[in-house]
Amino acid sequence: MSVCDICCEELASEADMKTHLLLSHLESEMTCPFCSLSGISYDELSFHINTAHMEKDCQNMHATVVASGQKNSTGRTAQSCRNYTRASSVTTSSKKACVQKVSQDSSPSPGHPGPSQVNWITTPITGTTLSQGTSSRLEGSPPSAAPAGGAVKPVRTTQIPSNCNEESWEREGHRKSKQKRLSSPNKEGTFPCPMCSLVCSDCFILQEHVELHLQDQDMAEGASTEACSTGNSGSGLMRYECPLCSLSCSDSRSLQKHVDLHLEHGSASSTGTSPGDLTLARMLQEEEEQKWREEETRREAEDFKKLQRQFGLDNSGGYRKQMERNMERAVSQGQILPAEFHRKRAEMLESLASGVDDGRSKTSGLIEALFKYYQREASDCAHVWLCAETDHYSSSEGDKGWGCGYRNFQMLLSSLHRMEQYNGLPVSVPSIPRVQATIEEAWGQGLDPQGASHFNHRLQGTRAWIGATEIYAVLTSLNVKAQIVDFHKPTGPGDTHPSLFEWVKQYFSCSASRGARLPPRVVQTTLPPIYLQHQGHSRSIVGVEQKVNGNLCLLLFDPGLSPVEIRRVLSQDTAASMVRRMRKFPSALKRRQYQVVAVKGVLTPEEKQIRILNSRTLCAEKIP
Repeated sequence: MSVCDICCEELASEADMKTHLLLSHLESEMTCPFCSLSGISYDELSFHINTAHMEKDCQNMHATVVASGQKNSTGRTAQSCRNYTRASSVTTSSKKACVQKVSQDSSPSPGHPGPSQVNWITTPITGTTLSQGTSSRLEGSPPSAAPAGGAVKPVRTTQIPSNCNEESWEREGHRKSKQKRLSSPNKEGTFPCPMCSLVCSDCFILQEHVELHLQDQDMAEGASTEACSTGNSGSGLMRYECPLCSLSCSDSRSLQKHVDLHLEHGSASSTGTSPGDLTLARMLQEEEEQKWREEETRREAEDFKKLQRQFGLDNSGGYRKQMERNMERAVSQGQILPAEFHRKRAEMLESLASGVDDGRSKTSGLIEALFKYYQREASDCAHVWLCAETDHYSSSEGDKGWGCGYRNFQMLLSSLHRMEQYNGLPVSVPSIPRVQATIEEAWGQGLDPQGASHFNHRLQGTRAWIGATEIYAVLTSLNVKAQIVDFHKPTGPGDTHPSLFEWVKQYFSCSASRGARLPPRVVQTTLPPIYLQHQGHSRSIVGVEQKVNGNLCLLLFDPGLSPVEIRRVLSQDTAASMVRRMRKFPSALKRRQYQVVAVKGVLTPEEKQIRILNSRTLCAEKIP
């Protein structure tokens, strides 16, 4: 069964309850029990009573309530023995209410005191007596009819406990006295309570009853607020305060989210706090980023200078200055005499002036010595192919560490000078400064503009490294047809380049096998050597071996070998050991990328112009 909270009527189901509330309460018009106000809703009536009729009870809070007649007084006293009120759970505005209780009982026998000590007070029976405070429920029969003439009746009160405040005790007694006296409805009355099911016969009684409701609600709200504040202060939980607006958060995650909102939306100023911390943080961040950028710029500049020094572009002098410094160092260390220093310096200046290499680092007759060696020994080789006669040029004191490219170009020129079809080339092998000047002249003709810009159109007086593209440019400027082949990635196991070895074999073997049904085991071809370039170094391929088991190995002239070392090939006693140093198997060439420059003949003027135009974007033949 469902019970209506307003009129206590019992209903069979929830649907009946909703219909009852709609017809009996929500749509009906309420009437104020204290004045002529009517035609309002239940919530409006509660607000009206709380605001318009509050003063009457406050004025009579500590006074004796006198009834209008003896009959009504007797009826109200009799009705106060039963309580029909129900506590309301509605919360109103916070205020401190004074609660009191009425102690009322029939005349006790002097010989039978109550459970506590009793004080006897005489009051006229024509009114209701308010005791000075009690906290216990009164026991006794309902009061009898009042005698005429204003007779007196003894009324007992319970003594106030010693540990209780007198004022609060009095208020608690007054509140409970009102509840007990006004809780029983009067069947003859027509004043229903708007907050519970009580019906009163007197408007004053109803007013006091409603005020008791409000006092109970105020006390409940005050206790709840006090309990909450006590719980928060005594719970011992850690609170996290926002540094920007002093807001307290229950945990660190909530605080983090709250601070993030400050930073994202710039709400520091809107909360009334100074945005100085946020501005300072941004300034510090900008300073840190600026320092990082400056450090990155400085580091890049240092790396660039290291690369410039590594590739000889730091304006520290070229071949001449390096030669002079090394000779001066040798004099200071006692390796050469001052007279020898001046003699060598004069020879160097004469060679530089003529533009012809002085030949101090040149070694001739090596290809012929290798041909004799393979005919005499190397029985494990099925075939050997050698290039045309080529001189070896070693790096000297003036170009050690950076002149390998120039020295390999000198080796290639020494081979071309021995061939009739290349008689248009300079008669003698140029010196390194002269080779640098020749490359600059090739750039001036329009060859390889990208390479020219890389070197800033200047090589003379520097220690700049050169590679395959510079060799191609200078050969083209000398009317020599050249080809660049790029082995841009390994094609074998272990980062090896078997395709490079096969290409070199095809280069030498094709010309040697022309017109011969069965080529000899050792062949010296009429082809010039191949310029071989990889990262950091370059060498010249002067031949290739094919072993009995089919494996291939290259024969290399390395500018890093001194004249004393390379001349060991000329001796039969030391040739075998030197050939082992020249021999390179695929496992010894494991760089990521290799480029070769091979000479293919002589260029016509038309072909030269075409190559100059095409060199604006140099394209090598890529294998694979």
